[in-house]
Amino acid sequence: MIQKYGNAAAGTADSYMTKERTIQQKTKGERSFQTFLLGIFFRTDLFFLAAGFLLGRAVIITSLTPFVLPFFATVFWMKRRRRWADSIAVLAGGLTLSVGQAFYALLGLLIFLAARRIVMIFHPAHEDRWLPVLVFVSGFTVRLLCQAAFTLNLVWTDVLTAGAEASLSVLVTLIFLQSVPLMSTRVNHKLFRNEEIICFVILISSVLAGTIGWHMYMLSVDHVLARYAVLLFAYAGGAAIGSTVGVVIGLILGLASVTSLYQMSLLAFSGVLGGLLKESGKAGVAGGLLIATLLIGVYGNGYAGLSNEFADSAAALLLFLLTPKRFIRQMASFIPGTREYQAEQQLYVRKLRDVTVGRVEQFSGLFQSLAKSFYPPVEEEASDDDLFLSKVTARTCQNCFKKESCWVKNFDQTQQLMLELREEARTGGSKEDRVQLYRRWREHCSKADKTVEAIRKEQGLSELQEKMRRNVQESRRLVADQLKGVSQVMGDFANEMKRERGLHEWQEEMILSRLNGIGLRVESIEIYNLETGAIDIEAMLPNDQYGACEKVIAPLLSDILGESIVVEKKQASDLPGGPSRVVFISARAYDLETGVATAARGGGLVSGDNYSLFEIGSKKCVLAISDGMGHGERAAMESQDTLQLLKKVLKSGIHETLAIKSINSILSLRSTEEIYATLDLALIDLQNATSKFLKIGSNPSFIKRGGRVFMLDSGNLPIGIIRDFNIDVKAEQLKSGDLLIMMSDGIFEAPKHIENKEVWVKRKIKEMQTNDPQEIADLLLEEVIRVGDGRINDDMTVIVARISHHIPEWSSFSSEGSAKHFSKAE
Repeated sequence: MIQKYGNAAAGTADSYMTKERTIQQKTKGERSFQTFLLGIFFRTDLFFLAAGFLLGRAVIITSLTPFVLPFFATVFWMKRRRRWADSIAVLAGGLTLSVGQAFYALLGLLIFLAARRIVMIFHPAHEDRWLPVLVFVSGFTVRLLCQAAFTLNLVWTDVLTAGAEASLSVLVTLIFLQSVPLMSTRVNHKLFRNEEIICFVILISSVLAGTIGWHMYMLSVDHVLARYAVLLFAYAGGAAIGSTVGVVIGLILGLASVTSLYQMSLLAFSGVLGGLLKESGKAGVAGGLLIATLLIGVYGNGYAGLSNEFADSAAALLLFLLTPKRFIRQMASFIPGTREYQAEQQLYVRKLRDVTVGRVEQFSGLFQSLAKSFYPPVEEEASDDDLFLSKVTARTCQNCFKKESCWVKNFDQTQQLMLELREEARTGGSKEDRVQLYRRWREHCSKADKTVEAIRKEQGLSELQEKMRRNVQESRRLVADQLKGVSQVMGDFANEMKRERGLHEWQEEMILSRLNGIGLRVESIEIYNLETGAIDIEAMLPNDQYGACEKVIAPLLSDILGESIVVEKKQASDLPGGPSRVVFISARAYDLETGVATAARGGGLVSGDNYSLFEIGSKKCVLAISDGMGHGERAAMESQDTLQLLKKVLKSGIHETLAIKSINSILSLRSTEEIYATLDLALIDLQNATSKFLKIGSNPSFIKRGGRVFMLDSGNLPIGIIRDFNIDVKAEQLKSGDLLIMMSDGIFEAPKHIENKEVWVKRKIKEMQTNDPQEIADLLLEEVIRVGDGRINDDMTVIVARISHHIPEWSSFSSEGSAKHFSKAE
């Protein structure tokens, strides 16, 4: 089952990836073509000129014109270079309607500019905040002035009309501030919100209101363009977007012309039907408009006007069929919820991931280069005897009268004697050799005491400089190791980021259908990884009050995927009655049960031994014992610091060998006191039972397998005692039922009268009649204390771990009702 599942999944993923690459290649060409057309349209200002002209003609409720001042305010707020040309277009549009409309637009422009100049003097910043207020004041004033100029009489209804128009202008201003900048070429391609889409539709509807009254033969231009817009949005965004656009356009056209109020029903219905039939292509969307025209057209003008309605719909359909699909796909990429929109999101996330991976890889390479530069150069140790002798002779022989005799005639003898004096100052020697050397030197040199003193002083300085040099080299090596470890971690992180989330749509649908087939209500399934041993699946389902996740879903997934699946995390919804989020992962192949027994020296409360049991990721377990030198609080602090450093470094992802070396360098450099710590470390992979053992100055560990007990040992010195050492890592393949026993020196060396302690410990472990780790740890500690006559002369710690095959809590099962469906899909 799982092999066929994997093969089918691979084939589906390959075909999907090939299809995605083809779509991406096409999308690049389409985007360039679309950008070219839009660039021509916007660079020549055709959109703003046409929009200004039509908005200057747009009138709603017979006399209100709430679009002129918002358009002025928007283009001046955008600080367009051609804002005066756009303003003239508005005046021209109003003039085609009537002289009064043109006068209203001109007067509104002048009053708005004057009020804007006054406000800019006192509040030059945050123009968008006071712009709606400015539009309200200007609109209210202009309407009253126009009413007074044309009628020479003002009544309270005129004031109410002016207030209503000004309030509506404020709302339109807020909408234009959101939608008009979207049509500017200075705005890059982005993913728009639903609110921005609706504002843009309102802008289009306002522009279409300016076409009311235009006719071309038997066709109404406003009806044709409105239905064409609904067809585009229904085909691009589906039923929800199509119906919304139909309602908005129909409402505004209805306000502009009461005779067109029924158009709202026709447009909304055609948007719904076209969106529902969009999977059938353009033909389905066209069919939706024809059905809506037939049903709603009869309702509007009766059978007499049905021919005109069909003519308008036919013209809109012709425009729709002539529209390239690339343009519609480009529209769909701006609408939330569409496939094109999701593709844009995935493309953005992929680009962001690629940029992040590139930066992480750059930092990884930088740290790698820094690590190489910090490593001390490998140089052959050259003799510094010449430099040493030159410093000594500069103080003693430079002004001596026997200089020529010593360094010209007897050069070899003088040099040999001074080097012997240096060696004696460095290492010391027997009293007789020292007396004889001094006697020979006094016979040779006239300033013997002064020269000996100079040699001793210079040797002391030389040893101090050598020690400082070694410290600097060790510090550089520590920094280099840390930088190398960080470089490795960042490189691994970059490689993990490169792995995209798999395309598992087919598998998700199959699993979801199988779960629903047995009566489980699961809202969604998302697969993040299907690799064997690293499966990661997330499910959303209603509140799980009866443990269906552990009892039903995990066993069923185990049967589907061919390996044991367990629940890693279950998170309830914050909202009452909301769905729960459950994460399913691959179960461990092995389980590890541990037991620990400890005792402080003399039965005290503070032990110099410390232990740590923790996990790295979800598949590796770490067991560690550290014994600080001596006993008491200082030893406890030293061993505890060692384990804390080990835990943090290993969890960061740095390799265990490099982690041990880094800890050794830190502990050896941070103090000059002879305070050391041992470390006994075991890393066990619970997926395949492989284990690594690192022993730094620690005692042997023992593995009990059936009736045999064998020992693991290493000869590394304790941490901090030397600065440069090689770590001996031993690997061992464990088996189910094996017992691992780790102990500190308090346990291993407690029996003083026993010569071969390894044999004694092996025999005691072999004689244990139980396999419980905690019981073995307690019995072993008790036996050691009993052998020592009840005295605890050192801190004692023993860790016992038993590895065993993982046994699922619930057995997997298959559902026959959905297995047939699975076999068909496979």
